[in-house]
Amino acid sequence: MRFATLRLPAGGTTAAVDRGDGWHRLPAPDLSAHLAASHDRDVAELVGEPVGDGEPVLPLPAPAKVVCCGLNYADHILEMGRELPAHPTLFAKFADTLAGPGDVLELPAGSHNDWEGELAVVVGTALRHAGPEQAAAGIWGYAVANDVSVRDWQNRTLQWFQGKAWDGSTPLGPVVVTPDELDPVAGVEVITRVDGVERQRGNTKTLVFDAAHLLSYVSTFTQLRPGDVVLTGTPGGVGSGMRPPRFLTDGALLETEIPGIGTLRNRIALTGPTGAGQELA
Repeated sequence: MRFATLRLPAGGTTAAVDRGDGWHRLPAPDLSAHLAASHDRDVAELVGEPVGDGEPVLPLPAPAKVVCCGLNYADHILEMGRELPAHPTLFAKFADTLAGPGDVLELPAGSHNDWEGELAVVVGTALRHAGPEQAAAGIWGYAVANDVSVRDWQNRTLQWFQGKAWDGSTPLGPVVVTPDELDPVAGVEVITRVDGVERQRGNTKTLVFDAAHLLSYVSTFTQLRPGDVVLTGTPGGVGSGMRPPRFLTDGALLETEIPGIGTLRNRIALTGPTGAGQELA
């Protein structure tokens, strides 16, 4: 099945499900609200009237937690001359960092704004001290994401947080696909294009820590709840790794695709005075 939050022509939004016969309403304004209220109910009990026209927007506008994993593609780690990690490298984002599949991403002018296409995992059941099998059973679905990173801010200190948590910088969507339709362990491709030029193409079968192991690990120190989002890392091909480095420019079209889920298309707008040359007071 495929789930989405749709913007309706008459205004407002609705959670929706496509079971193969087109979009149908669910009794919630978005998927965050749907999972908070109805994650343990049979979807068949909740399906409402068909949705004629609707535009996919940010599917999960209010996750309690957004947890991200860095350095998780084996081929990329090895090509960078590093050893495979024994434990996941994790950092967090706020819900404010998320953006919709067609939103303009406003990034700081003068900074080194980089792309990172990723597979996102949506949690469907509460997980605490979960083993990998329990964590796998707790996966509600998968979406496309791009962990757009402000590299010069990221590299100001050893902590990545300040370069990863810019408001509205992380597109997510366009839909959430259930695990019966997608198997990242068998391998799905993660593709990033900038102005039509392919910059990244990796396969999730090379992940060091797959989705189930990431959810299991995270659940050891914090409870995961329905609607939380975990990003699984990015493959090789980021702009900062190119020689010379390349970064997102004003007006660029950033496309992030995972076959079987869909494609995010986001324009870049470089705004404001905040950039590499501005120092904190």
